[in-house]
Amino acid sequence: MTFHTWLLFAATAFVLSAMPGPNMMHVMSTSIRYGVPRSVGVMAGCMLAIVLVVSASLAGMAGVLAASPRLFAVLRVIGAAYLVFLGVRVWRARAGAGDDGVDMAMLPPVAMRDLFRDGFLTGISNPKLLLFAAAFLPQFVNPAAARMPQYIILVVTFAAVEVFWYGIYAGGGRVLSAWLRTPVVRRVFSIVTGLVFMGFGAMLLLTRM
Repeated sequence: MTFHTWLLFAATAFVLSAMPGPNMMHVMSTSIRYGVPRSVGVMAGCMLAIVLVVSASLAGMAGVLAASPRLFAVLRVIGAAYLVFLGVRVWRARAGAGDDGVDMAMLPPVAMRDLFRDGFLTGISNPKLLLFAAAFLPQFVNPAAARMPQYIILVVTFAAVEVFWYGIYAGGGRVLSAWLRTPVVRRVFSIVTGLVFMGFGAMLLLTRM
């Protein structure tokens, strides 16, 4: 892999990762509710899921899903259901806090392992990521050179870009938290955030191979 090829991959991954998806929204919403330090658990869970999915894609799992539409459909429904569930949970939790007039800073602490679990489930719930990785990553691999070192470079680069954007979204969430001190604003934000997660679930459910 030449430096030019790596740079092109890094730039493309940078733009793609910047787009708000379930992972980024989950990191931001956790930062708003519990603060940036607690959102690290979600980041770690999402990152582990992404690394596992990308590695599985490079190992051939994407080909299995492509050859088995029924399996892909089952995984798609499960992933969509979890995203919808997450949206409903975020919606109800924040709406309740807003209605009761409870300051988000006074919310009871949540275990880091629970945040890690939620982040992992959010990241792993999209089987389309497998097919995306299978179609995207090989374009930057030099077939005339050893592939494993190149795969490692691509995965590490992609993970580093994701971590960067996780930090940006977490910091942005912390800034937004200053605006969410009134019940009305929190209620509106809870509705929007919940609808976004449910929208991601609906789009995943409508995905066709």
